[in-house]
Amino acid sequence: MQEQVVLVNEMDEVLGLMEKMQAHREGLLHRAFSVFLFNENGEMLLQKRAASKYHSPNQWTNAACSHPRENESFKDAALRRMKEELGIETEIEERFHFIYKADVGGGLWEHELDRVFTGKFDGDFKLNPEEVSEIRYISLEDLDEELRKNPENFTEWFKIILREFRERLRY
Repeated sequence: MQEQVVLVNEMDEVLGLMEKMQAHREGLLHRAFSVFLFNENGEMLLQKRAASKYHSPNQWTNAACSHPRENESFKDAALRRMKEELGIETEIEERFHFIYKADVGGGLWEHELDRVFTGKFDGDFKLNPEEVSEIRYISLEDLDEELRKNPENFTEWFKIILREFRERLRY
């Protein structure tokens, strides 16, 4: 079964469903979520996308991000993907939402109404190698330095969402 995304307008009113790749080729607005996880030291969890990912392979990004399914809440989708990608369960809280559009190369676009969640996690991970090749925690200061020196190592949407995250939540 091909994965579908939920197409919406800017008010998050459902317009219909579309196969994920088609929505990304056409750059149509759809629902998405992003999760930022922190450890007890305040460091942010980053995941490196698997080499087999159809776009943005081998790039660092936030803990988890994806799309809710039809009739699935944003939070339930975020919890599902953390389990599928990282093999973890933890509490998360929705912090804000916004709309962005990013060219991710190969004629593909991320045009998303993105709900952003935060949580804390200090336990063990069971990575899904089809999704994630490695993870690491990083201080926000070190992250800023890496982003300055090597922005190509990070997903386009992560750079946008991180900027929005820091502005809205004063991190």
